[in-house]
Amino acid sequence: MKIVTIIPARSGSKSIPKKNVQLLDGKPLLAYSIEYSLKSKIVGSTIVSTDSEEIANLAASFGADVPFLRPSLLSGDTSVDYEFMRHALDYFETRGENFDIYILLRPTSPLRPSGLIEEAVEILKNNIYATSVRCVANIKEHPYRAWKEKEDGSIIGFVNNQVEPYNIPRQKLPSLFFQTGDIEVIRRDTLISGSVSGDCVFPLVIKHDDMIDIDSQSDFDAAEKSNADR
Repeated sequence: MKIVTIIPARSGSKSIPKKNVQLLDGKPLLAYSIEYSLKSKIVGSTIVSTDSEEIANLAASFGADVPFLRPSLLSGDTSVDYEFMRHALDYFETRGENFDIYILLRPTSPLRPSGLIEEAVEILKNNIYATSVRCVANIKEHPYRAWKEKEDGSIIGFVNNQVEPYNIPRQKLPSLFFQTGDIEVIRRDTLISGSVSGDCVFPLVIKHDDMIDIDSQSDFDAAEKSNADR
């Protein structure tokens, strides 16, 4: 099976200016995902999808391929994952290169546990109906314990299809997961159908403590501390 990694790294970032090139312990944030992909023996190509010449040059210096610049239309704050993933697929296939599996690695999850690519691909291979594999962690705050405010100022349980879900013993709460940004592994056919997930998503469960998703400067500071503690 031919496998390609797509690492999205657009130039715009409101939460942290130039986030993808900001240094984390002396190394650009983007470099962590590039090196993670390059270490995998089953990945055939490591691609950075960016709209920036600066980021493209930086990515190339760390060993990634940057065969195209992503159109600005697909690089805005409201751009969705499917757009840049499909753009990459169309780029390759119009040039006669087809990949069976597309791996999405976000630069905002730089400190992934080792072996996620191999584990996720194995899950996909072992489940013929799986359209994708997504990294998840057990949630800490269960929605059955959540409340919402009514117009009169009182509160009501957020989940309304159970009788007093907020009083259900912890041991009887259904297992629920929160998606992390560590990795998504997607079949080509899923992208062709118009989705990055499809309708049969299998989980790759990691520990909640292993989950690092950088959306703010405080997240960045936490990642630096976590990296230093390793």
